[in-house]
Amino acid sequence: MVHSVKANGAEIPAIGLGTWTLKGDHCVELVSRAIKTGYRHIDTARFYGNEREVGEGIRESGVAREEIFVTTKVWYTDIAPGDLERSTEESLGDLALDHVDLLLIHWPNPRIEIGDSIRALNSARAAGMARHIGVSNFPTALLSRAIEISESPLVANQVEHHPYLDQTKVHDACQAAGLAMVSFCPLARGGDLFDEPAIREAAGRHGRTPAQIVLRWQVQKPGVVAIPRTRKVERLAENLAVGDFRLDDAEMAAIDALGRRKLRLCNFAFSPEWD
Repeated sequence: MVHSVKANGAEIPAIGLGTWTLKGDHCVELVSRAIKTGYRHIDTARFYGNEREVGEGIRESGVAREEIFVTTKVWYTDIAPGDLERSTEESLGDLALDHVDLLLIHWPNPRIEIGDSIRALNSARAAGMARHIGVSNFPTALLSRAIEISESPLVANQVEHHPYLDQTKVHDACQAAGLAMVSFCPLARGGDLFDEPAIREAAGRHGRTPAQIVLRWQVQKPGVVAIPRTRKVERLAENLAVGDFRLDDAEMAAIDALGRRKLRLCNFAFSPEWD
């Protein structure tokens, strides 16, 4: 079993299940099976359109709610005061939960003043809708501003992070402020990454799959949480089984070096100016 990351009062399981693109009964099954397999961290978002199914999967698992760390996110069009709280209430209604463990602003919105958004996020927490709050896709300048404004401590910044995208600046900023850095797309959606010599050779040395090597590289970094998504039930146990081995310094450095490719998979017209 992997460890949990302690971040400003939160304890976040270092491997979670990402649910982006999971829909319908398949989503219910994946979430339920993941929890039965040992996952204790489930990540969703209002934008994903699957919160109802995620909630059903949590209930079908038979595991007590208090044992599961649930994250959801408010879409960037809904982060103004009033809108954020309403969106969160709708998320809770679909999840059939009275609170989530972590509520995030999914993306910053330059048309909505950041102070207003952060104060609304705090309002949702004060109303009991979330145990902890944080942000997602915040570059370092915006993250610093959000931390400064927030009355309650932010516990996470969820960002794209994989060996092909160096996020050292964001990671350092999170570490300095006591936040977890939560990696989405932690496997860079596979592809060429699993054929990289640094990963393939480490997999051979440790008797692990390339995906397990990449996930181990993720969670071996201090304060990093990874939320791989899979559509295959058989991958659930594989992705979770990265807590019983370590990469050495040379292996970590070789994988770090792949970041020079600077591949960003999620970059949209509304994205902020990246570090």
